[in-house]
Amino acid sequence: MSTATERFLAARDFLIQHREDYDTAYREFQWPQLDKFNWALEYFDEVAKDNNQTALWVVQEGGDETRISYAEMSARSNQVANYLRAQGVQRGEHILLMLNNVVPLWETMLAAIKLGAVVIPATTLLGYDDLLDRIERGKVSHAVVGAEFTAKFDDMPGDFTRISVNGEVAGWQNYADAYQQSDEFTPEGETLASDPLLLYFTSGTTAKPKLVEHSHQSYPVGHLSTMYWIGLQPGDIHLNISSPGWAKHAWSNFFAPWNAGATVFVYNYDRFDAKAMLNTICRCELTTLCAPPTVWRMMIQQDLKSFPVKLREVIGAGEPLNPEIIAQVESAWGLTLRDGFGQTETTAQIGNTPGQKLKSGSMGRPLPGYKVQLLDAASQPCEEGEISLDLSERPMGLMIGYKNDAEKTAEIMRDGFYRTGDVAMVDEDGYYTYVGRADDVFKASDYRISPFELESVLIEHDLVAEAAVVPSPDPVRLAVPKAFVMLVDGHQPSEEVALSILQHCRKHLAPFKRIRRLEFTDLPKTVSGKIRRVQLRKEEENRSLDSRRPNEYWESDFPSLKS
Repeated sequence: MSTATERFLAARDFLIQHREDYDTAYREFQWPQLDKFNWALEYFDEVAKDNNQTALWVVQEGGDETRISYAEMSARSNQVANYLRAQGVQRGEHILLMLNNVVPLWETMLAAIKLGAVVIPATTLLGYDDLLDRIERGKVSHAVVGAEFTAKFDDMPGDFTRISVNGEVAGWQNYADAYQQSDEFTPEGETLASDPLLLYFTSGTTAKPKLVEHSHQSYPVGHLSTMYWIGLQPGDIHLNISSPGWAKHAWSNFFAPWNAGATVFVYNYDRFDAKAMLNTICRCELTTLCAPPTVWRMMIQQDLKSFPVKLREVIGAGEPLNPEIIAQVESAWGLTLRDGFGQTETTAQIGNTPGQKLKSGSMGRPLPGYKVQLLDAASQPCEEGEISLDLSERPMGLMIGYKNDAEKTAEIMRDGFYRTGDVAMVDEDGYYTYVGRADDVFKASDYRISPFELESVLIEHDLVAEAAVVPSPDPVRLAVPKAFVMLVDGHQPSEEVALSILQHCRKHLAPFKRIRRLEFTDLPKTVSGKIRRVQLRKEEENRSLDSRRPNEYWESDFPSLKS
């Protein structure tokens, strides 16, 4: 066992030992100091030796399932690494990985790490223009793609190796040939911990996707903070509901659970069905669950009490959790649904950790290894400001930077801090409450408005499934809060429903925060499922107030609300 492996294991074991002792974990944790480190070779293969525990458990909607042990996954990834090398993959070259939740996804990720190649994860939802952007700006040399998605590349320019998974395709190499390779792998040279490993294209909620570059330590080792936040332990069976291609998939479907020695559980389906998901969670006796708020909102529409889950830890991630969701899960299962904060650019930075006091609406405290400071526009500490990371104690989970964009990297890493672009408040106990993206917060009648706060109130209404709040132009107040609302299944927009929602907001919001306008509509989202408030905001800014849109209602339409 190498010195680097010993240091990594010591850091991991310290966090597992203190999983419910936040004060000690935060005060005493130190990132392992690594010069050379290859997580797949020096950690995964080490723990996989003669290890028959299930590493990956994939269950299909129809009932078929596959279980791969740690030892088997190690051997299979060696075969894939040898196969990719035979196809010409060399250290530092870029591999586009476009697969659903199938076993080759995990095999290829491990194999690429072993080879020292750089992986560009890509969601299967991408269209031609997005793929072309990734291939050109990402300088792709090789593509590993599900057979059902290869047609997306038919007219794609570029001289890159094409490898098809789960099916033979003319003009593509067949991934199945990998299993004819030796299951012994010898690396060509050593891997520096600082070598690039991952290139993520951000979801582009506000602008053209940026290229986030991570190293062989920033995600593999950096996700020790994510492991701690989730509360993962050896032997856990962990489900993270996330699509491949996005950073959250690497967070909780790959690095965090395998760092803990847990089982990665996947449930594949054509269309999400909350009842089927809950039945699967019960039948397979999962112990830990992480899901985005959108999924939690669908699950709480079921009778949660009727599902006898074996869960110990439940997590929300991707967007802030609304208090109403937390309360319903607590009531049904007696479990605290814990929130947290992180980005594609980092691992988990802030979180409510196991066994700790939960404050309503708060996303918790800084996680071990992260020193957080709120800064105002003049880079001065404040109680409400931009979430920033102190670079004098640079967290290992922070990205290398934005690939090929030194100017943008310097802009967000100025004055000794990394700026997240997100705004929060901190209280006297060190708990952080999310306010919103810096470019989402707006002023109405000279008051600062947090869309997230208003959206949290909106979804407490029984008929509201999802909501987004943006400023709407107003000749008197400059702007007023307007809500774009999607209703729960089975309900249609109407004047009565609009009045009910506005009355609900009036009851639960201070006068200066009230929703003054409301429109029922589908919400625009990125391919990763995040609401594109920037699109709604631009549409609202450019609209004429002389006429109403379909299914749009204003507070002034209802005499009972005039006061």
